[in-house]
Amino acid sequence: AYFAMLSGQGWTAIAGCRQFFYAHYADWAVTFVLTTILLGLVAGAEADLIGGAAGSAVVMIFSLYMGSVSVVTTVKWFWFLISLMGLAGAIVHFGQSFKAAADLKGGEGSALYGKVAWIVILTWMCYPVVWLFSEGFASFSVSFEVCAYALLDIVAKVVMGFFSEGFASFSVSFEVCAYALLDIVAKVVMGFMVMSAHDILGEGGSQSREYV
Repeated sequence: AYFAMLSGQGWTAIAGCRQFFYAHYADWAVTFVLTTILLGLVAGAEADLIGGAAGSAVVMIFSLYMGSVSVVTTVKWFWFLISLMGLAGAIVHFGQSFKAAADLKGGEGSALYGKVAWIVILTWMCYPVVWLFSEGFASFSVSFEVCAYALLDIVAKVVMGFFSEGFASFSVSFEVCAYALLDIVAKVVMGFMVMSAHDILGEGGSQSREYV
């Protein structure tokens, strides 16, 4: 998804001439489901519980996408409410059903699930917030929106993946996660900022082509 965006692909213009990166949603439709399955496996949950949580995640992503491309304001916010219900369903699965399965298994697996689940829950709750002030109210610039989603992606996927692999100690896990976050800020975010000013760097007199 990020390769497509860096290549100038995976986006279109929506209402208000705002640049909309639909590549995000294609990525999330896959990775959110995979994250849910991984959480279910760590917790030792039954297949039907994992399926229910994955379905809730898909509802959340699909609703946010539909809200982004909706032209009618009331329809946009209706989709946003549906996405919140999907998020709530996923969180209930993570915080109750999956946790009960992890507690039943006990041992280090239960402790590991607790750490991973909190990372996922907290980061997933931030996605609708970013959407609210970007595709929703259009308060955030497109560049800031992409950077915010990039930071959430690295925490929700890469950092969570490091924890689920079960490092020998929490301090080592924290070290690796901290370096990952620093790398994403120093490289990806800087890259998006530079690309957003490509006309200024290239031809100072040309008009910017970024939709805001």
